[in-house]
Amino acid sequence: MIASFAPVVPAAPRVLVLGSIPGVRSLQSQQYYAHPQNQFWRLMASVLDEALPSDYGDRLAMFARHGVALWDVLASCEREGSLDAAIRGEQPNAIEGLLEHYPSINTVALNGRKAGSSFRKHITPLRPVTLLDLPSSSAANARLRFEQKCEQWCGMRAALGGGIG
Repeated sequence: MIASFAPVVPAAPRVLVLGSIPGVRSLQSQQYYAHPQNQFWRLMASVLDEALPSDYGDRLAMFARHGVALWDVLASCEREGSLDAAIRGEQPNAIEGLLEHYPSINTVALNGRKAGSSFRKHITPLRPVTLLDLPSSSAANARLRFEQKCEQWCGMRAALGGGIG
């Protein structure tokens, strides 16, 4: 049985990025997207038009500056390894409550198919939000080149506003 982390939420978030649940390396490091081959932080630096910080605290500060919140759809599940296909017995996080507590969130960006399917299975937002289905940032998703992923991920720029890009 594995469990996700607490959400990372700045003062006035506009976008909530949701993964499925942390992988083995992230759980060991106690950091979101800690596997060096996962392209998440590189994609987000491109979306936010910033240099990629190497320090985890600086990465979270980058999110805070731009109004990006980060969490996982799943609170817990059973899984061997890090592949989403191995997830069993999933239990969702209280995302509806987070969205109600932060009405400034207008867009939910779903990192990969599993995040999208689990969100739609378990979560019913109590108010309208835009859902943005994104290709997985995982190294296991090799069907798209980084530039192709980045083009789709940059779709969240409109929700962030502020002249990004």
